[in-house]
Formats: sequence, structure tokens, C-alpha cells
Amino acid sequence: MKKLLLSIGAAIALGQYAFASPYPPANEPDSVYLFSYATGKNGNHNGLHFAWSADKNHWFPIGNEFGFVKSDYGRWGSEKRMITPYLIPGHDGGWQCVWTLNETEARFAHVASPDLVYWARQDYPGVNLGKRCNGPVIAWNNQQGVYTITYSGDDGKYYQVVSKNFDTYSAAREVPASAYINNSVTIELPGGKGTGQVYKVAWPVANKLIETWQGMQYRAQLNAETTKQDSVRFAGLKPIEAGFTIQAGNSKPISDLLLGIFFEDINYAADGGLYAELIQNRDFEYVVSDKQGRDTSWNSRHSWKAKGAGASFRIDTLRPIHANNPHYAVLQGADATLVNSGFDGITVAKGESYNLSFFARSEKRTKVQVRLVTGGQVLAQATVDVSGGNKWSTVKVKFTATAAAASAELELQPQSAGEVAFDMVSLFPVNTFKNRPNGLRNDLATVIADIHPRFVRFPGGCVAHGDGLDNIYRWKYTIGPLEARKPMRNLWNYHQTGGLGYFEYFRFCEDIGAEPLPVQAAGVPCQNSATLPGVGGGQQGGLSPEEMDEYIQDILDLIEYANGDVNTTWGKKRAEAGHPKPFNLKYIGIGNEDLISDVFEARFTQIYNVVKAKHPEVTIIGTVGPFSEGTDYVEGWDIAKKLKVPMVDEHYYQPPGWFINNQDYYDRYDRNASKVYLGEYAAHLPGRPNNLETALAEALYLTALERNGDVVSMASYAPLLAKEGRTQWTPDLIYFNNTTVKPTVGYEVQKLFGVNAGTKYLPATIRLSDNRDAVAKRVAISVVQDAASGDVIVKLVNLLPVPVKATTALQGLRVKNTTAVKTVLTGHPADKNARPVTGTCAVNENFAEELPAYSFIVIRIQAQ
Repeated sequence: MKKLLLSIGAAIALGQYAFASPYPPANEPDSVYLFSYATGKNGNHNGLHFAWSADKNHWFPIGNEFGFVKSDYGRWGSEKRMITPYLIPGHDGGWQCVWTLNETEARFAHVASPDLVYWARQDYPGVNLGKRCNGPVIAWNNQQGVYTITYSGDDGKYYQVVSKNFDTYSAAREVPASAYINNSVTIELPGGKGTGQVYKVAWPVANKLIETWQGMQYRAQLNAETTKQDSVRFAGLKPIEAGFTIQAGNSKPISDLLLGIFFEDINYAADGGLYAELIQNRDFEYVVSDKQGRDTSWNSRHSWKAKGAGASFRIDTLRPIHANNPHYAVLQGADATLVNSGFDGITVAKGESYNLSFFARSEKRTKVQVRLVTGGQVLAQATVDVSGGNKWSTVKVKFTATAAAASAELELQPQSAGEVAFDMVSLFPVNTFKNRPNGLRNDLATVIADIHPRFVRFPGGCVAHGDGLDNIYRWKYTIGPLEARKPMRNLWNYHQTGGLGYFEYFRFCEDIGAEPLPVQAAGVPCQNSATLPGVGGGQQGGLSPEEMDEYIQDILDLIEYANGDVNTTWGKKRAEAGHPKPFNLKYIGIGNEDLISDVFEARFTQIYNVVKAKHPEVTIIGTVGPFSEGTDYVEGWDIAKKLKVPMVDEHYYQPPGWFINNQDYYDRYDRNASKVYLGEYAAHLPGRPNNLETALAEALYLTALERNGDVVSMASYAPLLAKEGRTQWTPDLIYFNNTTVKPTVGYEVQKLFGVNAGTKYLPATIRLSDNRDAVAKRVAISVVQDAASGDVIVKLVNLLPVPVKATTALQGLRVKNTTAVKTVLTGHPADKNARPVTGTCAVNENFAEELPAYSFIVIRIQAQ
């Protein structure tokens, strides 16, 4: 039997969040009737619901339409449907449930629970006869010692499979209609009719469901707290007096990698963003399937046009430069010009130089005039030669703009008649970050570097495990000559050239002094993948056993590429790219917020065991799903403990209230278990703004991460970048367009923590003049010491609507300089443009400082 664990909703009822009364009623029923049902049109609401009754007449829904367990099958929210769930008590205790997935699948869903609150992994057995599994019902056959699952097919016939333990199933066989016994009933509830099953259960079974729901309601109320209610919540609140006592003698070492960044190619973060390439669809490899068929103009011609009398161009594949780059353009016409419009236009700066390169092929030798133009004005131009003979030749030229434009175009105009083929048309500013060839946009990369991140996680995210098995991100596609790199569909519904590839990621990490943290899929794609042949819609699937050895070898080759000497196969390729010195890779992620299924566990375990054995010097980071609780979270941790995975990657996006009320989240963690990498987090308000309120909630939580820096080794906000007008996800840390970089308030908090990181945590006690829980949770202090400088850094957060008059005692420390650097970030909670102001303040072993309402203060003290 699969181990029974938590559903996302049920996990909320753990421990202190269950609301069992210490004073139970004097009279409780021995038993009640429990109704499990689905709601919605045709019973296809996503979730299993419950109601209870003492007499089968008057029913009390538990949580109205809240689903105690939901289907995890299907692509994204609305496709994850639980149609006609059928629940029975298990023969050995617990409960078993099956349901229909959708209108097409030749499979059904199954999940088990010991008590209707805690739920196991879901599985989706595939069957062949009758095609669609419609209305499956489950029963225990005591004589044979098996469960029978009976369903109707598309052909109107009935079929049955059997299983002893829900790990394996028999082949489907046709059965007579009389074998299909459905004991469902329809009941009129206060919210409408529901169809499902009724069982008599002991009162504690129903009561546990009720208490779980009450606990969830309470937590939801806490998490929904925002500063908009502060005028009521803190009515009459006077300025707070606080006393902080820093206990330097009780210091403990913490991770020196705590704050880093997570880069994912979402929101046009790479092509058209951080990657400095200015030509869109430079390789003519855009395909409609990049956009899943929703944009038929997304093809090899996208962003290109022919200009001139009788001018045209066609896309050809007859003699490509490389098999990975099969498409190219052939320009035709006596006065023809090939034009590219870039990513929302090409931004040109006066006096800036640009490197233009392309491959060209012409039957006869010709000259090509290249120009950057806007509205008929030529901003920069040059003339280059294309050799004849119908062989591909490489053309390179550097030219300088004599004027500026926010939205220019690139023109390529052959100076003689005849067909000319073009491919890999590339335009880069000479002034890239660190002046690297094939480099990064300087202003954007500089703003990222200013965070002082200690690590960079790349290339994703969901991008890393991809949309289906054939879309798993393959690092080998992204190295070598640009024309030989293999482009990929981006899971976020656009195109990845691979120009910003693994070599460039490693080089960027080195340029900013950050540890590289590449993430490899765990042999499974995104749990929200599109329909997969033989697997079904919205499910991971997984590489076949026959494919796993080759896939694992790719991961081993990646480590060799990063760390091997020049005499190794892949170390040599790194050296050929211009970096003979190893990149010194120390960390690698396996998996990304995956569905922790049997398929995942088998493949992760296989990868983990091989990589650990071959490279014990590399720390492997596992994954525990996309939430801070629930089945994936618990099962992911279960795998980590079983395999002794050194670190796990946690993800959660929560409202500010969650961050306020869960500052003890990691204080409760086992100090001897796996370390934590909080790979993705952000505070989300309704409407998803990035404002001072969300930033201060994150600052509050970051002080707790520093306090728990012996457990939390790394943390990174997500997502990092978003291009205006091309955004799939909000909020983000840094917004930008073609001309301007726009850091958010949240960025300022991340930067202040990054610049003011420490290697040692100095505990502090807090004494408040008003010690109400709501007040205490909104005032925080974190004190760290930087080993390199010896500086003591005091971080103070006030998320109250009134000032906090604080005195700080540096117990066990001596101040070297009585003037300290002080940085203050404050303003109205809704302010999206608040920026820190840096000055100085007087300090000694006991000093006073006022924290303005809604503020974050950093004081950097030179200590002896």
C-alpha cells in the first residue's frame, strides 16, 4: 500500500492548526452519516466535498464547496477536474477513492486516505479496453481479496480491473452491465444538489473534518491580513518603545550563501532581455508550436519583412548552416532589402558601437549595405562583402551610431541583383556586461550584480523541466557555436534561442562572484505539461528506463564541463569556448517543484544515487514540490530523509499575512535533517503589486531566515526579471523595457540584505511596551557579523503604523567607530517607488534609534 500522506488542503490541519476543543460537549453522537460528493455541472467540480447529518435529512456541509482532496491531473487549474468521485471505506481501515479524469482519457484516478484529512499520492492507471473510463466505481471483493474498479467505456460497454494494493492492476476485461453497481445518491444541500456516497461513521471521523476546516478558516483569516486594516487593527495604538539586547556571546555560524538570485527565462527575461542580442528570430527558427498554435504568425518569418519594389523573401531548408539550424531566408528582387524589427524595436544609442554578424550565401560575389534606420533616418551604416560560389560565408562588421532612436530597424540590402541567402543575423552592442562577446545587456546585468548575490540558480524553474518529455531543457543544446545550438520552445509560450546558454550562465556567475547553481530536470517534465502520447494531459510522465542512463550521463557530463580539466571530453569543450579554467561547480539542483509521484521518485532516486557516487564533492539539491505544505511537500521531505539528500529546494508564494504569521516556520525544523534552499518565494497581494507592504513583509521574513541561517542555506526571490508588455507573471523583482531598468521596492530589500550579509548570527532579545501578538509579529531585528570586515550589521523592521522608539544594547561587543552607516527604507505601504536613503547615525554599546512607521532600517557598525 502506498504511504498515506497529506493533501495540500489537509496539511493545513497539522498540529496547532487543528481546533479540537479542550472542553468537548457533554453529549456527542456515537456516529453520524457522512456524505462525500462533487458539485458543479455534471458533478465535475474539482474536489471531494463532505457534509454530515444525524438523521439523513438535515445536512451540514463542511466548508461549503471546499475540496478536501483535489485532482492533480490535467494542465493547469481548470483542467484539473474531479468528475464523479466514488469513495468507499477500505477493507483494512482508511478510505479509497476513484474518479473520472475528463472526456477523453483511457485511465481513471485513485487516491487513498487513512482519515479523509490525510491523503496519499494520486495515481492514474491506464487501461486500454473501452477507451474512456467513465464513472468508475470501486468495491472490495472479500472472497478474492482484491478491489474491483468498474467503469463504462465509449462504446457503452462495461469494463473492470482489479488490484490488491493499488500499486499494480490487472488488464481490463469486459463485464456485464450488472457488474456495474453504483451506490451514489443525490442529496439536496443548502447550496444545491450534490451526488455522491453516504456512509455511517464514528463521530470523531466527521469532527476531524470539521476541525480541519475551522483551522483552515482561521489561518486563511490570518494570512489575509493587510495594512488596509491597520487603522482598525491598531486603533488607538501609540508609538511603541522597544529594547533590543544583542547577545554576541551566543553567536552561531550561518550560511555565507544565504541570499542569491534565481534566473528563469520567463517574461522575456533572456531573449529580448538580459541576453544583449538585438535581433529577434535571428536564426529564422521560430515555429508555430512555440506558441502552441495560438499565433500562426509565430513562424520563421516573424519579425522579418522584405522591402523594395518587387522584393520578397522565402524560407528555405535545402542547404542549412547546421542541422540544428535548418531554416534560413533567401532574399529576392533587384532592389530588395531584408528588414528586422528586433524585440519591440531596436534601441540605438548615439555614439555607441555595435557588432553585426551574419552568414550569407550568394551565387556571385556581392556587397551588402547594412543600416540601422528609423523613419527614413540612417543611424549607422556600413558596407560588407559576401563571397560568391554559393558557399556560406561569415560576415562581421562594427559600426557606430551617429544618432539615437528608441525603436529602429536593421536593414540588409544587397548591392547587386540575384538571390542572397541569410542566416544567424546578429546585432550586439559592443558595450555588454564586462565587455563579453555574446554577452549580457550591461545596465540590466549591473542592476542584478548590485544585489551582491552569493549564487545564481539557472535556467529555471519550470523552463528547466519543460513542457513534456521532448521539452526538457538540455544543457548541451546551449553550448558551442551559436549556429550549432539547438533552439527550444519556452514553456512560457515563446522561443529560446539558446544564445544565453550554460557557458554564458557560468561566466556571468564568475563575473559577479556568485556560485553557479544549475538545475536539471529529474527525468520528468512539468507536472502541468500538455498532453503527452501514452501518458495523458497534464501529467509528468517520465523518461523511459532505456533513456535514463543517457540522461544521467548528460548530468555527469555537465559536471565535467564545469569542473573537468582541459584533457577531459567536456572540459576541453569549455576550454574551446574560451575558459580553460574550471568553473568550480559545487551545487546542482535535481528537479523543480515536481509532482512527487512514483514516477518522479524512481527517476530522482536513480539520478541522485549515480551523481552522488560519481561526484560526492558536489552538493545535490532535491525538491519538495511547489507549496509550503501538502502531499508533495511531505513526500518530497520523506524522500530527502530516506536518501539523506543534503539540501532540498522549497517554493512558496504567499500573502504578506503568511510571512508575518510564519516567522517561526524554520525555527521548527530539524537541525540535523537536510538543509533548505528556499528557491522561490514572494509576497503576493491581490492585484499582485510589488510595493512597500510586500517588501516589508519579505524583509520581516528574511530576518527570520537569517536567524535560521544554520538550516536555510540559500534563498532567492522569484521571478527576477520581467519585460514590460511581455509579462506572464507578477510580481517580479526588476522590470525593464528596451531603454530603462526599473528596480522595484522588493529589489531594494533584496539588495540591502545582499550587500549587508553576514557569516555569523548574533541572537537578540526583544522587549516591547505593547506585547500583543499582532504588534510583536510586526517588529523584528536581525544582527549578523561579516567575517571579512568584522562589521556588525543590525537590521530592523517595523511593519506597524506607528514609530518604534528602540534602544539597542550591544552586549559583548565594543564599537570601533561611533558613527555608523544607516540606511532607511520607509513610506506608505502602497508606495511602489519607495527608495532607501543612506546617511549616518551615532552608535555605542547602547544606542537609541527610531524606526518610522512602515520601515526597514540597516545600521552597519564597525566593531572591535
